[in-house]
Amino acid sequence: MINIRVNAKNLEYDIHALFKSYFPEEEITIKYAELSEESIGVPSFYDIRMTEDEVSCAYIPVNAKGNNVSEACAGNSDVKHGCTANPPNGSCELRETENVRGLERSKVKNALKRCIYRTLRNQTGHELPWGTLTGIRPTKIPMKMQEEGNSDKEIYRYLKDTYYVSDEKAELCMGIAGLERKILKNIDVKDGYSLYIGIPFCPTTCLYCSFTSYPISAWKKRVDEYIGCLKKELELLYNLYNGRSPDTIYMGGGTPTTLESGQFEDIIGYMRTLFDLDGIAEFTVEAGRPDSITEDKLRVLKSLGVTRISINPQTMNDETLKVIGRRHTKDDIIKAFETARKCGFDNINTDIILGLPGETAHHVRYTTEELKKLAPDSITVHSMAIKRAAGMAEYLKEHEELKSINTPEMLSLVDKTARELNMLPYYMYRQKNMTGNFENVGYAREGCYGIYNILIMEEVQSIFACGAGTVSKRVHKNGLIERCDNVKDVELYMRRLDEMLERKRKLF
Repeated sequence: MINIRVNAKNLEYDIHALFKSYFPEEEITIKYAELSEESIGVPSFYDIRMTEDEVSCAYIPVNAKGNNVSEACAGNSDVKHGCTANPPNGSCELRETENVRGLERSKVKNALKRCIYRTLRNQTGHELPWGTLTGIRPTKIPMKMQEEGNSDKEIYRYLKDTYYVSDEKAELCMGIAGLERKILKNIDVKDGYSLYIGIPFCPTTCLYCSFTSYPISAWKKRVDEYIGCLKKELELLYNLYNGRSPDTIYMGGGTPTTLESGQFEDIIGYMRTLFDLDGIAEFTVEAGRPDSITEDKLRVLKSLGVTRISINPQTMNDETLKVIGRRHTKDDIIKAFETARKCGFDNINTDIILGLPGETAHHVRYTTEELKKLAPDSITVHSMAIKRAAGMAEYLKEHEELKSINTPEMLSLVDKTARELNMLPYYMYRQKNMTGNFENVGYAREGCYGIYNILIMEEVQSIFACGAGTVSKRVHKNGLIERCDNVKDVELYMRRLDEMLERKRKLF
């Protein structure tokens, strides 16, 4: 357990996220400064302080009686940057400080996070690739600075000095931001909108999944009823935007290809009666599970104007596929790709996950070699994020021999493969509790970028989301972002649809 004492509230999220990056398997406990060392009742703790003049972070060992014994550091000139006395009983205080007098709150918070980072770095001897950055959208920083006219050198220096971002991640972040701006140049981000349609059904639930997902076998007889609810949401969208077509459409899940061909014709056909979809920038459907794909479904999707699909093996190792609850093999993935090409799809994405149970660089290398043979048009690489809502955390506890590991070598293997396939990194995001404290990156060939992915990650355009468990987002011209969510439970979603519609009517 990691014990932390702070003297100011409303900092819990940032403090917790940074400590969790260093100690992903530890429980983090935050208490407040009115507590004494004795009342904390632990052998050691971190003391985090903010005043008008200074912020600080100290690691303070306490002896068995609860008395602070860090006086061993008193008078040591190196204490600010980590005491070098290092007595055998480990009683030496480790402290970092920074002057913040006159700074605005956001800069004070950054200074405090730098103090925490330096303390943890000094203690562990380990640097994080993203430094103090714990948010999910790191490209927002360079993108904003590019729009303000800052040079690459200025942006690079800012990322290094303010957040301690590594050279590699600073260059990745800046490169993606520049490419995103180029890709979005012809999208009406201010007055336009994009559409998300959630299909919350799957053949089975994968071990790592925390999305809204229900077994299609249990809902097969009520899918048409669910589609009827989606139609009512689309009708509201038509009225709100006076029939104006979306810039992009993304049908995700769950696994949308659990729908039958006739059900695709029903829902997409209805969309086509409301909107002119021939001129939209992108229409993506996740065909994520090869065991849900048929040639008939793919031909129907192509005929209905779908321009991009995503076939997501996650790994090409059959043993891992069994572990994570997939009912398909590597050969099924290959067959699905071949069928999609035969049906005319020339923009196919594939997702893979780094950090799956038991996988090492050897397994990742095998997956990348198999991907080269498939030659997809884009690859999205996810660093495993172990979430409480998924079964992965419990599984790893029960199977201690299987570790979730992600390393720079694994990321480099995918990066090398993507570039050999003439792909560039075009979008990126991060999540809490990511193995290795890395990131998710989308790579694509020229003209095969997932535009919706950029729009949703950079939060520059409104998203109207239909279906159970989806979240709609309105991005105002002044930068304000408002959201409303649909209930996750499918039964409740259908029963309370009028309530969902009213929420959207107010939002948009």
